[in-house]
Amino acid sequence: MIHPTAIIDPKANLHPSVAVGPYSVIGPGVIIGEGTIIEPHVVIKGPTQIGARNHIFQFSSIGEATPDLKYKGEPTTVTIGNDNVIRENVTIHRGTVQDRGDTFVGNSNLIMCYVHIGHDSVVKDHTILVNNTALAGHVVVDDWAILSGYTLVHQFCKIGAHSFSGMGTAIGKDVPAYVTVSGSPAEARTINTEGLRRRGFSDASLSDLRRAFKLIYRQGLTLEIAMERLEEMATDTPEITPLLESLRLSERGIVR
Repeated sequence: MIHPTAIIDPKANLHPSVAVGPYSVIGPGVIIGEGTIIEPHVVIKGPTQIGARNHIFQFSSIGEATPDLKYKGEPTTVTIGNDNVIRENVTIHRGTVQDRGDTFVGNSNLIMCYVHIGHDSVVKDHTILVNNTALAGHVVVDDWAILSGYTLVHQFCKIGAHSFSGMGTAIGKDVPAYVTVSGSPAEARTINTEGLRRRGFSDASLSDLRRAFKLIYRQGLTLEIAMERLEEMATDTPEITPLLESLRLSERGIVR
């Protein structure tokens, strides 16, 4: 399962079922779980923990020190969950002590070619990061979000659950849950109707979410007043709650 040209540090801990391709390098402090496949020419540095059944493709670099100028060699980490597909030339940097100290990728994510996940970022579950998407440091991407190719996300931005970005979007503020954004700078366009329908949201829920979107973006209300209206809606439509929570948690302001 380990190609003879791969270099595995004695202080790395790999499950016996892990496969490592030619010329890959796995350093000390790396833990890799059951059934994970490492293709050729991958570099993984520790401290990094990778769970089960991940597939990491060639020329990816995981666990490298961040180029953040505040970083002074502290022993920060990368943590990756289970069932992720990490395609060619992906880079995932370790965290910094100024924030979480860990860069985190959850479960069942598809991370396509040339994606960069910067220090202290959090990518939760079931997301898709399409080719050349770049997350600056301290970014949070919530469950089921899809970032299309060449999406750029500024540091400290939060990308809400089930949201969607169009190709080449430049995101400098928080994206609320369910919202589709596009453009440079990003602008809110509509609710991610097609994605939500594919995930089993009912027509009634989609109608309520479209009404919620209009409250925020089309009726000239302040965000505070719109949130009060959303609180009333959430009593009958629980799907409104993630949208409301993403607005409450916003610190940079939301994409308008």
